[in-house]
Amino acid sequence: MARKKELFLIIDTETANSIEQPLCYDIGYAICDRQGKIYLERSFVVSEMFLDHKDLMQSAYFADKIPQYWDDIKEGKRTLKSIFNIRKQIHEDMKKYSIRKVGAYNMGFDKRALNNTIRYCSQSRWRWFFPWGTDYICIWNMACQVVLNQVSYVKFALQNGLVSESDNIQTSAEACYKFLKKQVDFVESHTGLEDVRIEVEILAKCYAMHRKLETKISPACWRIPQRTRKEMDLKKVFKNSGKGA
Repeated sequence: MARKKELFLIIDTETANSIEQPLCYDIGYAICDRQGKIYLERSFVVSEMFLDHKDLMQSAYFADKIPQYWDDIKEGKRTLKSIFNIRKQIHEDMKKYSIRKVGAYNMGFDKRALNNTIRYCSQSRWRWFFPWGTDYICIWNMACQVVLNQVSYVKFALQNGLVSESDNIQTSAEACYKFLKKQVDFVESHTGLEDVRIEVEILAKCYAMHRKLETKISPACWRIPQRTRKEMDLKKVFKNSGKGA
């Protein structure tokens, strides 16, 4: 018998409030397989944030996009729903497609944002956004292990200014996608569903490399490409000093 295809729910959130206590106003997700084939897409605007917390929305990092969200809602591109109904829809979709694994490019942040939002809006009646037993995978960690740790990526990042203010090689989804597509001018949308689509492509690329992967959340995964850069610098030192090839 053929093995049943493994499917994932890939999610992205846009948030207001602080980094430590984020609250979601945009939730987009897609159900996909390892090859990047998408079976379902949904895009929601969280009504509690848009309608009841306009003060917080004005302080959101991408507050300038608020008029576009209203246009998208009117045009049917996004659906305005309560966080409770969004959660219910996600649970139903996970059950329908037999999904146990939920992923995001920075799963630690999105998981925290979704849990914070459901707790805040339910006054802690509900404390967890996803069903009990959900496995979480972090595409950021995966990409750092098999894509962003390559010498070719580090060279690409240095040549194109993909370096942080702290002089670290950038490891964002935007930087990764620029490298994979060789599109230096690519700019991430910073809207839920649109960002999910590029994350699905990155996920598929990671699996396509057929390397052993640690998929769990790892906040320190950004350090992996930094080690590659240090190794490259050491090789240059040895080469210039005549002590190595």
